[in-house]
Amino acid sequence: MRKEVRIAGFGGQGIVLAGVILGEAASREGMNVVQTQSYGPESRGGAARSEVVIADGLVDYPKVTVPDIFIALSQPGFDKYSADVKKGTKIVVDKDLVKTDMKGAVEAPFLKTAEKVGRKIVANIVMLGYITSEYQIVSKKTMMATILDRIPKGTEKLNIKAFEEGYKMGGKS
Repeated sequence: MRKEVRIAGFGGQGIVLAGVILGEAASREGMNVVQTQSYGPESRGGAARSEVVIADGLVDYPKVTVPDIFIALSQPGFDKYSADVKKGTKIVVDKDLVKTDMKGAVEAPFLKTAEKVGRKIVANIVMLGYITSEYQIVSKKTMMATILDRIPKGTEKLNIKAFEEGYKMGGKS
């Protein structure tokens, strides 16, 4: 099994952190993982991506070649990093930030949900809740533990609530 996940957005949305959390959670469950990232010279506002390759065997190539799952949290991120999606790629976009006519794309309210929870900065955690529920890449328990280990102290309640709201959006709720 090899899963390639690409998360795209803009700098400041926690795109890299989301990829790191996903990769670490998969590693905790005994999978082999490589996580890479790229972003423009500007740290906030420019297109950013985080890629995670997860395998039960050796990872023979460390980059995403054609994503199995593509998540976009901004229009510039979608426009820049969606060119190599294939038929069968699961595409998930923030419905309030990304417009697409790609067949089969799922639109989810990550930003609106994060605002409802209390802070838009946790949209990345809402998204992690969603993909944990929808695609079962890792268990809910492992993902929550990894999130709690990676977020700033004092934000646990907010992030748990964000994760739970995203989890409810997915197919496993």
